[in-house]
Amino acid sequence: MRWRKLLPCSLLTYILLVLYTPGDRRTAVTASRGVWTTERKHSLRDATRELWYHGFDNYMSRGQLSPLSCKGRGPDWDNPANIAFNDVTGNFSLTLIDVLDTLVVLDDPPGFQRAVQNVIDQVSFDVDTKPQVFETTIRVMGGLLSGHLFASSPGQPFFLPWYRGQLLDLAYDLGTRLLPAFATPTGLPYARLNLRYGVEPGESLSTCTAGAGSLILEFATLTRLTGDERFEKVAYKAYFALWNRRSEIGLVGNTINIWTGAWLHPEVTSVGAGIDSFYEYALKWYIMSGEVEFLDVWNEVYATVMRYPRSPDGYWFRHVNMHTGNQAYSTIDSLSAFWPGLQVLAGDVQNAIKSHLTYWNIWRRHSGMPEIWDAHFMQATSFQYPLRPEFVESTWYLYRATKDSFYLDVGERILRDITARSKVECGLSGIQDLRNNARDDRMESFALSETLKYLYLLFDEDNRLHNDDSHYVFTTEGHILTLPKHVLRPMSSARRRMRREESHQCPAYQPFRAPPSSQQMNGLVRGVGSRYDAEYARHLIGLKPQASDELYWSPDGWCAVPYTDLYVSPPCQGSHGGYEVTEDLNPGIDKLRLVGDGFVIQNVTGIRAHIVSRLDGRGYDITRLGPHAVRSGQVVYVKDTELWSSAESLARLQRRPTVRLRIFLDTEDPLLVTQAGTVGMDAAIFLTAHTAQFGADPINLSRKTMKFGHESGVRIRKAESNQYGCGEYEEKYGGDAILVRRGACTFLEKLVQARKAEAWGVIVVSDDDEPVNPSATTEEVEAAGDLEDVTLVLLPHTPGKGLAAMVEGAGVLSYGNVLFSVDLEGIPPATRRDGVEEENMHVLHVNGHPILNTRLLV
Repeated sequence: MRWRKLLPCSLLTYILLVLYTPGDRRTAVTASRGVWTTERKHSLRDATRELWYHGFDNYMSRGQLSPLSCKGRGPDWDNPANIAFNDVTGNFSLTLIDVLDTLVVLDDPPGFQRAVQNVIDQVSFDVDTKPQVFETTIRVMGGLLSGHLFASSPGQPFFLPWYRGQLLDLAYDLGTRLLPAFATPTGLPYARLNLRYGVEPGESLSTCTAGAGSLILEFATLTRLTGDERFEKVAYKAYFALWNRRSEIGLVGNTINIWTGAWLHPEVTSVGAGIDSFYEYALKWYIMSGEVEFLDVWNEVYATVMRYPRSPDGYWFRHVNMHTGNQAYSTIDSLSAFWPGLQVLAGDVQNAIKSHLTYWNIWRRHSGMPEIWDAHFMQATSFQYPLRPEFVESTWYLYRATKDSFYLDVGERILRDITARSKVECGLSGIQDLRNNARDDRMESFALSETLKYLYLLFDEDNRLHNDDSHYVFTTEGHILTLPKHVLRPMSSARRRMRREESHQCPAYQPFRAPPSSQQMNGLVRGVGSRYDAEYARHLIGLKPQASDELYWSPDGWCAVPYTDLYVSPPCQGSHGGYEVTEDLNPGIDKLRLVGDGFVIQNVTGIRAHIVSRLDGRGYDITRLGPHAVRSGQVVYVKDTELWSSAESLARLQRRPTVRLRIFLDTEDPLLVTQAGTVGMDAAIFLTAHTAQFGADPINLSRKTMKFGHESGVRIRKAESNQYGCGEYEEKYGGDAILVRRGACTFLEKLVQARKAEAWGVIVVSDDDEPVNPSATTEEVEAAGDLEDVTLVLLPHTPGKGLAAMVEGAGVLSYGNVLFSVDLEGIPPATRRDGVEEENMHVLHVNGHPILNTRLLV
């Protein structure tokens, strides 16, 4: 509900009292210990910076650090099979390279210059070690490329006039040494190779999807900066070698044989370890490069993940069988905590908030993020925490998207826990067991290159990166990469014509709004901590309530599973008359044909359509028609005349699913007329109602013949003896609209009874806030008789309850009548992309939801 101007204050007070007086709700206040002032943020930013330098300075004085024994540590030369160390420790100053751009984030130009010089002086990749291709790429190559971009770019504080591309030379040498790993029949790389001698005999033929498919950002950036096409080509081939082997339902597995391309047992998938960055790099490489193939992959991947791995309640992501989508395990691993951040980057902030709440409560329960959490038994099964960054990363993304101080509270807790649990004399130690704080004698490079980097950015509002609207991204290791404009490759003219215009702007975040308590009427806009599902997420983890949780409790509250919208509708199959038909696996051009900017459906029979929610929240899109993918920017034209065999069915197809109602009073407050600044009849609120698929259309009626909601206003009345509108009314309501409650009979019956009472229509108040367009069968509508002059609309519960209070309050306080009119000015015309009105083209609606990439050719 949006108040344009203040209604008379006494009526508003009455409405609030009617709406919000059930029980003695405690005053909901923030769980924060204080207001988030600039000084407070700076204090935590500086504490993060101090903690970072504590780890970095100890590393610089001792080398690859063992923080408990206070000594340097390199590869395990005595045990080459110790992959826990040797996969990442290649005897090439790993941490120094990994933190180059963290010094940029910390705004330390002198430190950055010293680090660059140290890398140039000390690092060589001509070493007899066998690190992991993936880890070496994301930590070392990514660090070198990011350092090079800052050192070589004039006009910013980290430009080094003496620098001559030495970091890029090192990255090129490293990339060249990694190329032999890709010499396989599938193009999928070996997981490990010796940097001096290449792939060793007997090397394992198995690799994980993330390891083989998360190289495109670094390898392609190396190609664009050096001009050597080999790197981008091998990474591209490896990525699509995995994607093209996806299952029939669109899922990739966790591990694969690089020689045969066969998925390996147990063929499960998730958003966590082994797969995570494969999804991440599809979206991020598109953002960096504009390569639309990767956008197509991301759109399909995200829809599939939201259909299968996402739990039914929408708050966590499961391990599922890649072929069936059935749940395989109920575990959540710590690496999957990156997913809410990726959802934010894609524009799906509301779902990101939900999934982040689950990880937040796991953290609260353990003061850290255990490696594995069992959602079924509500307990951790692996208690290590090596200071991984994924949860911190998602917290930063969500704060930047919402600016909700809840995420600053989360960051403060993370900083406090890491400092208390891992800070030791010689650096930062990983946690071996969160139950007893047993420490691990190892400081991972990502603790400095990612975890504390994101934490610092969370508290540093004025960081340069926050004012940079270029297409830079953070890699999966937290390195800052971007592409200079001169190396970007424009989309071909043919592809541009096919896809037409595409808009990837995300809607502005809408904060949670809750009704004020009866004891304190301020704070209409609440933070994430006040959301009803915040308590549900705590319950999912089995976390005992804390004092901050109880602040939000209400004696009259209910414990309920929040409703979750389907992100992906089950595939629907076209037919005429609603009869079941067999899917047409290969529809001919008489049914479906390709046109310049999309597809034309000439006969819907047997054509299976996949319908997916749009990230901009405006509706849905068709993403697949039978065997054909419908890409972003393409249009599906529906030209099946059997769908509108009668004028009535055509009118239903053309009817808009919602209508905006202007609610106002027909009198001024006599006590306030003489007071300066008061508002009279022009005070109004606007409510969105859902239209019925029968009766008169409130939008298509012209102003000359409009009855329901005409411009001068229609009076809204209630019948206390017939609240549901299912029985005969005791009086006539000529020229009025009747406000009734949902339930007890069908929507059609409510409209019939209103017609008998000579009313011009019915406004039904729903019992929930879900969008519903009331409908009835053709036979039922015909049996009801003439409904051409009466209209029914459905209001969601929250605004409907407010309207009912207004009608009641206006009568009690003698303010006259509550009127409404249909706001035709707020209805945009249907337009083509070039802005020309399309009088004969409308979008298809399914169950009241607009399918925005469709056009009905009428």
